[in-house]
Amino acid sequence: MNSDLGMQTAPMCSPASYEECCYPYLKRFCDHVHANSDLKVFMHSCGSIAKLLPLIIDAGVDIMNPVQISAADMDAASLKAAYGDRLTFWGGGCDTQYVLWSGTPGEVAAHVRRQAAALKPGGGFVFAQVHNVMGNVPPENIVAMLDTAYEESWY
Repeated sequence: MNSDLGMQTAPMCSPASYEECCYPYLKRFCDHVHANSDLKVFMHSCGSIAKLLPLIIDAGVDIMNPVQISAADMDAASLKAAYGDRLTFWGGGCDTQYVLWSGTPGEVAAHVRRQAAALKPGGGFVFAQVHNVMGNVPPENIVAMLDTAYEESWY
């Protein structure tokens, strides 16, 4: 499901408003999916959503994408420590907003290693860059990201 809930600096609504207006419907949906199938609930939401994650997880979402690490309060290590036992992070492997297009291949590789080290422990991490790779990204940076992701993919 898609539910872009965050801006760069904060969620688009308060946790109290989300709990009142959205949470009951999300919980009902997730409960239905889990009761009637073995499917996992995958939610896409960009932006700073850390303050909403407790509600999203409690509602039954299993997987979060893209993990926009450049947004406020979206530090990968902090998210993993707080929610890694209850949520799979599908993304957060490489910051496309600042690092991928402007760094050197070495900087991109180092960044990917740090992100993998933060999100891999205990499982529950699927490597993906945060957003789409844009046309201004040097090809050698894409290669550095993917090669490093492959190197870091083994548990």
